[in-house]
Amino acid sequence: LVQLVESGGGSVPAGGSLRLSCVVSGNTISSYCMGWFRQAPGKEREGVALFGGGGGGGSPSYADSVKGRFTISKDNAENTLYLQMNSLEPEDTASYYCAAVRAILCSFNYRTARDFNYWGQGTQVTVSS
Repeated sequence: LVQLVESGGGSVPAGGSLRLSCVVSGNTISSYCMGWFRQAPGKEREGVALFGGGGGGGSPSYADSVKGRFTISKDNAENTLYLQMNSLEPEDTASYYCAAVRAILCSFNYRTARDFNYWGQGTQVTVSS
């Protein structure tokens, strides 16, 4: 059983930074396409960033709204996924979820939230104006 536990959320003013972490247990992170998704109240869950895949990696994939501000990374030795979020905007306010699926192809060209079968419990990010 693969389990994902997020941490690192919080409240920051606009322009601030946060770093989210997702610790994975039950299997090695290198075998999975890993992703960060977010959901704001009244809105659908949307993809933020993807990285990994059973093929050995490739380039991270980002939603247009976070390109240049967010960076996804992973530490295979620590079995941990990260999301560094800089220049945060009030529109980034949401619950952020870590997710995993055993797959080779790992980009928003191929993956949506429906493809992911392992999810964390979420961590809240609130950005004030």
